[in-house]
Amino acid sequence: MKKGIFALFIATLIISCKNKGIVYNDPVPEHDSLTISSKFVNEDRVINIWTTPSYNESTDSFPVLYMPDGGIKEDFPHIANTLGKLISENKIPPYILVGIENTERRRDLSGPTEIEYDLKYIPNPGGSNNFRSFIKNELFNKINNEYRTNDKRAIIGESAAGIFVIETFLLDNNMFDYYIAMDPALWYNEQYLVKNFDSLVKEDYEQKKKLWFAGSDAVDISPHTRELNKKLENSNHRLVWKYSDEPEEQHNTIFRATKEKALIWTLNAQQWR
Repeated sequence: MKKGIFALFIATLIISCKNKGIVYNDPVPEHDSLTISSKFVNEDRVINIWTTPSYNESTDSFPVLYMPDGGIKEDFPHIANTLGKLISENKIPPYILVGIENTERRRDLSGPTEIEYDLKYIPNPGGSNNFRSFIKNELFNKINNEYRTNDKRAIIGESAAGIFVIETFLLDNNMFDYYIAMDPALWYNEQYLVKNFDSLVKEDYEQKKKLWFAGSDAVDISPHTRELNKKLENSNHRLVWKYSDEPEEQHNTIFRATKEKALIWTLNAQQWR
């Protein structure tokens, strides 16, 4: 249907962008919404879809940008509006945007952990694999059946959604071609993804995958995004990647401050390191 950090440290994972002390009144663009009854997450999930104006003016197939935190009261509106702006300015190719509305954000976006500190604040962690399975085996099929899509897929996320992006890049890299992560909560599970990067990373990406990530001034995040950057600098996996160190930005500003340059670099085939 058409529809017109200590605290901040914890906040990086357990609250969404809309609850970080800044209120935005983003106009909600025209979009579609649908519901998927998922056997992987055992619940109904609301999906929001924005199509570029050129979608209805052609018979072309389009790449798709997926996003967690994709509810109408979450980050979907401002990312859709930004895509529309960049497309109209010919700064990125046309994309379809698919937003996944949250139900239990901490569950869906966190990997397994046995760390007592994590469990104190995230009592039901470890749902990221099921959430990935939902996207891979149910959502992809639904979008491909309902919309004219091509074989290129991207994903964008910030904070908890950002670590989900990095985790997906390392654990199931074939899901997406392009990965964007702002201030990923890499502190989680005692920095498991960063510490184990060398064993998790693929041997050769053949320059077919792109990763863009950024770190703010958040003291619990920036050391780990910088460490991940160092590991990438010392690796030779033929991965196309870019790190944006943003010490002037805070955890609650980095998404909006960096989204345009992230999208421009990542979604354009000619934008390389």
